[in-house]
Amino acid sequence: MDYDDFLELVKRRRSIRKFKPNPIPDEYVDKIIEVARWAPSGLNSQPWDFVIVRKQELKDRIAQIIKENFDVLLDEGHRGVDLTKLSPSDRMDLTTPINVSYRNAPVFIILFGDIRTKVALPIPVQSNEDLFLNVYISSLASAFLYMHLAATALGLASQWLTAVRLPPVQSVMKELLGIPGEMEAYDMMVVGYPDAEPRPKLLRSKEKMVHYDYCGKEDFRTDEEVNDFARRTKTWTLATIRREAVN
Repeated sequence: MDYDDFLELVKRRRSIRKFKPNPIPDEYVDKIIEVARWAPSGLNSQPWDFVIVRKQELKDRIAQIIKENFDVLLDEGHRGVDLTKLSPSDRMDLTTPINVSYRNAPVFIILFGDIRTKVALPIPVQSNEDLFLNVYISSLASAFLYMHLAATALGLASQWLTAVRLPPVQSVMKELLGIPGEMEAYDMMVVGYPDAEPRPKLLRSKEKMVHYDYCGKEDFRTDEEVNDFARRTKTWTLATIRREAVN
């Protein structure tokens, strides 16, 4: 693969939230996992395990757990807030329901981290919790990104679901799937054939994010510029979620 092919693959990797129920071949799932196994990790500790969920009753239960806990977060966010005084993007943030149409996808792949792999790291890293967590999470993130790129290369769509990290979701989900206590859910990838087309992606200007050698404060964005992009990208993202949330 040359650079242009790789760049095109990266551009095609987009989060999709609506899937067709059509099954995907077992070999595709195996290929996704095989790619993830080769991801970089701190001192080659490979702190990952993959749980593949295909049974519809389990997928429905996981989606329901996520929705119930997200609804609680929405209720807490509404409490004491006058929505009429919020910006349109902040109002959408508090009123956009969690999308559960992804439950139609044929496969969920949950990436679990094994905290016990800490012993593979150097003693100075083990003894510094912040440093350890940075290495541990970065390792899991690498494997997870590889999974998404592999799915894209196979002509599949994927969604990145971080809500499985919520403690109440994780607790119920681990019990539901028989996951031992020392394992921690990192994220869940929903994978299948897309039933929606992604909108053109909103990207920051390259000139605003690339810096060379010595950089002064004037080379970076102002608070106003950061806030402006945050408002625009939040509006863009939430509008996409709402558009794809129709069951």
